[in-house]
Amino acid sequence: MNHAAPLLLLPGLMNDARVWSPLTTAIAGERPVHVAPTHLHDSIAESAREAIAAMPAGAFAVAGFSLGGYVAQEVCRQAGDRIAGLGLLDTGARADTEEVKRSRQRMIQAAEGGEGADPATFAQVAQGFAARIVHASRLQDRELLHLLFDMASAVGSEGFVRQQRAAMNRVDTRDLLPCVHAPAVVICGREDQVTPFSLSQEMASLLPKAELVAVAEAGHMSILERPAMVVGALVRWLGRVDDAAGRRGSGAAAV
Repeated sequence: MNHAAPLLLLPGLMNDARVWSPLTTAIAGERPVHVAPTHLHDSIAESAREAIAAMPAGAFAVAGFSLGGYVAQEVCRQAGDRIAGLGLLDTGARADTEEVKRSRQRMIQAAEGGEGADPATFAQVAQGFAARIVHASRLQDRELLHLLFDMASAVGSEGFVRQQRAAMNRVDTRDLLPCVHAPAVVICGREDQVTPFSLSQEMASLLPKAELVAVAEAGHMSILERPAMVVGALVRWLGRVDDAAGRRGSGAAAV
């Protein structure tokens, strides 16, 4: 019997489905996969509700990158009895500090071009992210930088603003993670400046069945910077998810 769980994937800030392409290419045809957008609502809860509604009935695994990780955790809150596995990449469980909220508000003002905003265009905002989200060794990687800018352009300034508002108003999910007993994986670039590795260590310590993976020589965009290592960890996690589903299907107790 095939116990391959359907998989819900959630992109990060200024990302579209292409951020998951290393994984979706590697597992093509293996299981149903749905990549849900995270730029259509200014609420993490609403993005989660819409993503859940797009999944087939029954259990499914969910993985979120960066902002998508916040949505993935909310998916677990809303559909806890259906979660077969949880993957969290370069993200965190804590709510924004007031300082981070102020920083997001400045980026919103720049993207909207409102009163008091810096004279930065959305393109400049998007380009300015590169130095923060990739490892120093990849700053001359034109293909990677072009993909990042192209995804940001596809999300657009309005989508970017919605994402920032959703992120700054999200709730702390550290109370939720100990309740997620499905197989989990927490992956983070060692040099991630946006969501530091310490946040991943914290999440892994709270999840009952988590593997923690540190990606060497990678920044925030670990899945695109070191795709082989990240995809390997995700495939290993999906194997654990499917093994657990097989045990449940055969009537054995899950571990």
